[in-house]
Amino acid sequence: MTKKTKNEVLPLILDIANEVYHKILKKKAPELSSPLRSLNNVKYSEKDGYFELTGKYKKRTLSAGSVKTFAQTLKMMSLSKELVEKEDIASKREAYYISKNWGEARFHEQPESDTVMDDIEAMVMVNREQLGFIPEEKGGEVAGKLIVIDKDSETGKELRIDCTKFGSGAYSIPISVEHLKFEAKADFILAIETAGMFQRLVKHKYWQKANCILASMGGVPTRACRRFIRRLSDSLKIPVYVFTDGDPYGYFNIYRTLKVGSGNAAHINEFFCVPKAIFLGVTPQDIIDYKLPTHPLKDVDIKEQKMLLRMILLYNIIKNGREQ
Repeated sequence: MTKKTKNEVLPLILDIANEVYHKILKKKAPELSSPLRSLNNVKYSEKDGYFELTGKYKKRTLSAGSVKTFAQTLKMMSLSKELVEKEDIASKREAYYISKNWGEARFHEQPESDTVMDDIEAMVMVNREQLGFIPEEKGGEVAGKLIVIDKDSETGKELRIDCTKFGSGAYSIPISVEHLKFEAKADFILAIETAGMFQRLVKHKYWQKANCILASMGGVPTRACRRFIRRLSDSLKIPVYVFTDGDPYGYFNIYRTLKVGSGNAAHINEFFCVPKAIFLGVTPQDIIDYKLPTHPLKDVDIKEQKMLLRMILLYNIIKNGREQ
């Protein structure tokens, strides 16, 4: 995956808009089609190492019942076109507020605008950052034996950022990481769930003792964080270890999202997950074998496990059905 120029992104948006326009001129009902983003439309390949789409699409035909969502999608595409043309950006929250000027097409809640934004991303198969939409959350932090090669946005001059020179702080992963290059002689990358543990290891300069790169995920890693770690993995050809809490959320949300992606983001998992990632931490079997003290599972943990079991059951049913 490489960063596309505006001259590459704009035609993708315009092609969809032109198709809608010409259908209307022919007095035919226009359609908008995007990949179905759910576990019903993914497969897991051990060879590739991530969830990928199987080919099912959802089509939205303009009708009395779909007119609002149809209009919202076109307005969001128009906003994206404007941002790309001006080489500007808008946060997901800003895009939601901008829609308040769209009359009857405005969104009432941000999850509605987020869903439409993700649909457009899947339609054009270009990540939303390149469509001009950025997240609110930080991309994560990095410390240790790594030099990040960036560019000054005004002069275009190369910037060499030494991640060992931040004192008690760390390098913040930017929203877009496609243009970055890396230099390192580290032995491995350690991706850490909690910001607290990351800061503790930074304080004690663990990266120096272990000759490694530390990356803070801060919970479920953001897309920028996942893409950054993936690019490090591909560029440096060194192991990636993932350290999470020993609980269902750490295993099945944080580690799983980084390693294989998710059903909802199957259209971009190929670029936003790290198939070579290896879990490093306490496992349920360790708790049994070593009689480790634990906290009782909370209701949310039990709910998480039940949901995971349903997902596994559903996936196995789908997989067996395909094989038959």
